[in-house]
Amino acid sequence: MGLWSIWRRTKSQPRTDTRYPTPLTAHQLWMVSLSAPVSRDHDASRTTLYPFTRLDDDSARGWLADQWEITSREELVDRLDELSRSGYRARAQRLLGVAPLAWDAALYVDIARRGFAAGLITEAEAWTALKNIVPSVVSAYSSWQGYADHYLLGRKVWRDGLEAARDPSPPAPQAVADAHLRALLDPANRASPWNLAPWDSISRPDRAR
Repeated sequence: MGLWSIWRRTKSQPRTDTRYPTPLTAHQLWMVSLSAPVSRDHDASRTTLYPFTRLDDDSARGWLADQWEITSREELVDRLDELSRSGYRARAQRLLGVAPLAWDAALYVDIARRGFAAGLITEAEAWTALKNIVPSVVSAYSSWQGYADHYLLGRKVWRDGLEAARDPSPPAPQAVADAHLRALLDPANRASPWNLAPWDSISRPDRAR
C-alpha cells in the first residue's frame, strides 16, 4: 500500500476522542507521558491511553507483530514482565555500570498502550499495567529531565547494539531522538505532555484536568 493510500485511510478513520471523549486525569496523563519519548510519529497521541490520534487498531496489531513479534495476549504479558524486571537496562549495566530504567519504562508503556489498542488487553488492564511501573520510575527519578537523560542513554546502548549486529533496519539517528526530547522538555511547548503533567503531579492527589 502506497503512502498516499495509507494517508487517505488514516484520515478517513474516526478521531480517538470520539470513542474516548473523557480527558485523562493528571495521574493518567503522567503515566501515559512515560512513553512520550517513543511517540514521535505524526499520528501519535500523547494525551490519551489509545496511542494514535485516530482509531487504527490494525496498525497497533501490525506494529506489535513486526517490531516485537507479539501476536497474543500471552506474548504481550511476557514482554511487559521482561521489560519491568530487567529489559535492556541489564546490558547497559554491564557496559556502563548504569541501568537506565527510563528506556525500558518508555517501551513498557508504549507496548501496553498498543496492546490495548490491538485488543490484547482491556482498558482496565492497560491502566493496571501502567500503574505497576510507576513506583519504580518515581523512586529512580525526580524530574522529566532526569528521565529524559536516562532514556537517551538507554537508547544509545540499544542503538549501538543494533549497529554492532549490523541490523538491516537501522533506527532513527540519535539526533532525531535528541531533538524530540528537547521539544518535550521545552517549557514554552504548550503541547508537551510533560508540561501538561509536571513530574511532581504523580505524587500529589489525582485531579480532573
